[in-house]
Amino acid sequence: MSAGRFAPSPSADLHIGNLRTAILAWLFARASGRRFLIRVDDLDDRTHTDIAHRQLDDLARIGLTWDEPPQWQTAHPGRYDNAVAQLADRGLLYECYCSRKDIAQAPRAPHAPQGAYPGTCRDLTDAERETRRAETGRPPALRLRTETVEYTVRDVLHGEYTGIVDDFVVRRGDGVAAYNLAVVVDDAEQDIDQVVRGDDLLPSSPRQAYLARLLGRREPTYAHVALVLNEDGARLAKRDGAITLAEIGVQRALTLIADSLGWQADNVDEMLAQFDPARLPREPWIFSP
Repeated sequence: MSAGRFAPSPSADLHIGNLRTAILAWLFARASGRRFLIRVDDLDDRTHTDIAHRQLDDLARIGLTWDEPPQWQTAHPGRYDNAVAQLADRGLLYECYCSRKDIAQAPRAPHAPQGAYPGTCRDLTDAERETRRAETGRPPALRLRTETVEYTVRDVLHGEYTGIVDDFVVRRGDGVAAYNLAVVVDDAEQDIDQVVRGDDLLPSSPRQAYLARLLGRREPTYAHVALVLNEDGARLAKRDGAITLAEIGVQRALTLIADSLGWQADNVDEMLAQFDPARLPREPWIFSP
């Protein structure tokens, strides 16, 4: 049975913007008859188990329910290894020895997309790879050898969106699955066909949808919702004051979130009764504590 999801990274407590996105993901799933799942995206070195448990507690406190126990990415390395092996067997991966500094300083073609990997390691010979390995002294990342420079996805709120698909990393140099591969594999394994998240992640969707197609997986339906920003128009951060559930309080957080979406509601069930994706705000909500 198909599902939607919310997949926080436990690097910091959820702020009101995260909670708003979580509620919207829940509303999209429940309104469309899908299951709703929680996944803890904890592959990043900056994540912490205690923070993850606080995040789960906060989601429950605002009234969200999920249909299976939360999955933790670190519990499933085998599924990522299998996907990497599948791509490697098809000759779709290559070793990359570039640091971020190398990529930033690499020469680019005149019309190369901004932010795209310049292909420095794409066609190295065996001898050149040995030289790079000796020079860097670190294991290589693995990049996807793509066959396109862009890909188009369909978003419920943004319509057709065409974005860059470069030779992105699928496995980091430390052997851990990269974000773009992990989320695609996890969503497929959990039958997640609806991805609702902040619109700052819209540019990553073409890469992920393209990879899903390569792996023979279903491309999800996307809905990238407007972010919550501070009064300076920047992402919320601790310096913005009372932004977490512990600081705001459950009822005030729910009231503020409902109001930001144009509803009068005291809980998520009342929000569900008013939910209409076509009427969701497209502009960021400027939050003032």
